[in-house]
Formats: sequence, C-alpha cells, structure tokens
Amino acid sequence: MAESITIARPYAKAAFQAAKEKDALTEWSEMLSYASAVASDENMESVLDHPALTSEQKAEIFTDVCGDNLSDQGKNFVSVLSENDRIGLIADIAELYEVFKSQLEQSIDVEVESAFELGSEQQEKLAKALSDKLDRKVVVSSTTNQELIGGAIVRTKDLVIDASVRGKIAKLAEAISA
Repeated sequence: MAESITIARPYAKAAFQAAKEKDALTEWSEMLSYASAVASDENMESVLDHPALTSEQKAEIFTDVCGDNLSDQGKNFVSVLSENDRIGLIADIAELYEVFKSQLEQSIDVEVESAFELGSEQQEKLAKALSDKLDRKVVVSSTTNQELIGGAIVRTKDLVIDASVRGKIAKLAEAISA
C-alpha cells in the first residue's frame, strides 16, 4: 500500500539516521527485522489492535515480547511508534530501512533460483559478474527449484533475469503460437 509506505518513510529515515550516527546499521537492521516478525504475528496483531490498551501498554507488551532483541534505542523507537499509532507499520519501516542501508553501502541482495545447487565458487563468479554489471556490491542467496529443468532465475527488487530452460521453452512456445 503506497500510503503506508509514505507514512513509514519518515520513521525509517529516523531509524536509519540513528543507526548511522551510532555506527549500528547491522544492529538496527536485525532489530527492525525481528520487530517486523513480532508485529506480523497474529496474536500480536490482536494486542496492537485492542482498543482497551493504551499506547504505553502496547509498547510495553511489544518490547517485552522482543526482549533482548531490542536495544534501549530500539525500545524508545517502538514507544514513539506506539504513541503515534504507527507500530503496525514496522514491516514497511524495516523494508525502507533496508533500502536506505543498501544505498549507503552500495550493495544489493540478489536471489538466485537454480535447477541445481550452486557451489560457493559459482556463487562468487555470479556475484562478481552481477557486481560488474550493476556497479554495486552483490550479496547472493540461492535456492533450488528442479522445475526449472536447467539454468537459473536471478531476482532483485527491480530486475529479473530468466535464464532457465523452462523460461526459454515458454518463450519459444509463445513465439510459435504468435
């Protein structure tokens, strides 16, 4: 939802600035990821939507559940979100934070889905080739999908490269039927 992203953006920027000032980008990334998972839990959603609870109570319950996964700054951040009735946006905030972080680090996460498991040497070669093409540091994570028959599909936020046999067969079938 575009509106929630718009509302989440200033909070994500604030979290990013706080993390950058304290040189704690990874710590904040982990905190926001964990908080996002907690907020998306069905039971926690019920607690956060409960009309009888005050914002302080909601923040206290949320931080109690997160426990040691939140620093004092993270707990304060959750309190501010709760006071402004924005704690439900934590997933959007976490997503935007990761975008800001990757822009600063000049890095990009790439998912590779291949028919067969990729070895570390293959992942390194792929990361280097993509890094040269995208002019960024590339972090590769891979999964296997035997339905691809052969080849791979490379995905990042705004780029998909389908070099799978299945994809090529689909393109061929489309060209023949056109």
